[in-house]
Amino acid sequence: MNVHLKVQSHHLERGAYLYIRQSSMRQVVENVESARRQYALRGRAVALGWRDEQIIVIDNDQGESGASAVWREGFQRLVSDVGMGHAGIVMGLEVSRLARNNADWQRLLEICALADTLILDEDGVYDPASFNDRLLLGLKGTMSEAELHVIKARLRGGILNKVRRGEFRCLLPTGLVYDHSGNVALDPDMQVRETIVHFFETFSRVGSASQTVKVFRNEGLLFPSRLHNSETVFRPLTASTAVRALSNPRYAGAYTYGRRQFRRTIDGKKTLRARDIDDWPACMPDAHPGYISWERHQENLKILKANGRGFEAARASIPREGPALLQGRAVCGQCGNHLRVRYAARRGRQEAWYICNRDHIYRGEPMCQSIAGPPVDEAIGMLIAEQMTPAAVELALDVRKEIQARHEEADRLRCRAIERAQTEADLAQRRFMLVDPNNRLVADTLEGEWNEKLRILANVRVSQSSGQGFQ
Repeated sequence: MNVHLKVQSHHLERGAYLYIRQSSMRQVVENVESARRQYALRGRAVALGWRDEQIIVIDNDQGESGASAVWREGFQRLVSDVGMGHAGIVMGLEVSRLARNNADWQRLLEICALADTLILDEDGVYDPASFNDRLLLGLKGTMSEAELHVIKARLRGGILNKVRRGEFRCLLPTGLVYDHSGNVALDPDMQVRETIVHFFETFSRVGSASQTVKVFRNEGLLFPSRLHNSETVFRPLTASTAVRALSNPRYAGAYTYGRRQFRRTIDGKKTLRARDIDDWPACMPDAHPGYISWERHQENLKILKANGRGFEAARASIPREGPALLQGRAVCGQCGNHLRVRYAARRGRQEAWYICNRDHIYRGEPMCQSIAGPPVDEAIGMLIAEQMTPAAVELALDVRKEIQARHEEADRLRCRAIERAQTEADLAQRRFMLVDPNNRLVADTLEGEWNEKLRILANVRVSQSSGQGFQ
């Protein structure tokens, strides 16, 4: 059909909407010819009979992908105005500028057909209410979506090919860096390395992420964290940071890729789902230097999993607070579940009770049994005393030496923190001394940075003193 026969007078009474989009800001900056071609469609609208003031340009989706309409405000405005009957024609250089998603494209076609709105691209003018034009536009939308799939598959294939060889460079956790040859190596900062080694040794000893955090807090130690600009800072250790470090196989010297999978929900938000190790695209143990062995990493994962299982198998972590000797270890002789410990204040002292109430809590059944703690603990204490031998005494002395060695290690790490703070303070001082005193705009800023570094140094020295007090 002739183009001018499709454009009727009632179309010209409404606005002409020109939608402009490029997928990334880099394309916006570099692909200027594409932008000129899109803006040049105004001339097509004027040639068809629209006045210049009737042309509405929507270009606030620049730098946004067309894979979905959820985050594209300009496209949402376009669909809304078409549905309200404000648009006589919708213009885009090609279908892919309007939508790369077939569902969004078909929805726009349906609304245009109901509102009697035309669609114009570089090839011609189409009436979505016409079956032939609707068929052609639908085919173009399908091809546009398939084109995006082919581009992604090509890029993804190249990445996976490098991943299978272990050559794809991924973001490394704190404590690992790429050297000049592109190989993974341990961080050259001695304080960072010693702190991470101490972290894994502490977890092996206490068997719990939260207890590791408490040990670092009591010892006055900070944990390294890498900022987006690759600068390393030291912050108080948190439970989430500890769990992430313990779960990261890169610390075990393994090259991994695809441990998590991103999905988009119906509202356009990204969701993160952890994959099983068998589903990882790549997992290569001993691919680069690490802080622990692969076997030790697997043991850490088992401990973390066991720590979150409440009533199930005996936990590998240290006992919780309280005087009961068998907390987390005693097993019910009737049902086989692990007994919980409950404390009660009686006759001016705290008494422990071993209770089996798992079925009572979860299924409402009668409580299995409860046993007074003092008689059990007394019998266990006598058994331990009978088993004490000179070899056991020597073992206790060895344990004492190990504890002393841990205190010395923590003290050495605190000294490292003081050395770092002193170096930064000296550097700030030298910068201040080199500036012209008459240039107060710069001198005041450098003096403020020097004072800030001195305050940090004083705080580190205070934490060193308090850490020694804990010993």
